[in-house]
Amino acid sequence: MLFNAETVIPRWAEEGMRADVIVVDPPRKGCDRRLLDAVLTMAPERLVYVSCNPATLARDLKHLAAHGYAVQEVQPVDMFPQTVHVERVI
Repeated sequence: MLFNAETVIPRWAEEGMRADVIVVDPPRKGCDRRLLDAVLTMAPERLVYVSCNPATLARDLKHLAAHGYAVQEVQPVDMFPQTVHVERVI
């Protein structure tokens, strides 16, 4: 599925939907707080976070960790060879 997660996931959380796995791949600004709170409400067993910005990744992971999530693995992905840009899959 492809949709605007910042709109749909909070609505799904309000409707009581649950998910086993949620994958987010936000823009450089990271996830907005409403989206992260909706993800926490849905309480997935696994959350996969793809990030291109270490600063917003750290901010968002701090919020998720404060609510019981822990990083299990970090996988760098070189999507743009011969540049300084690296995606991180957590």
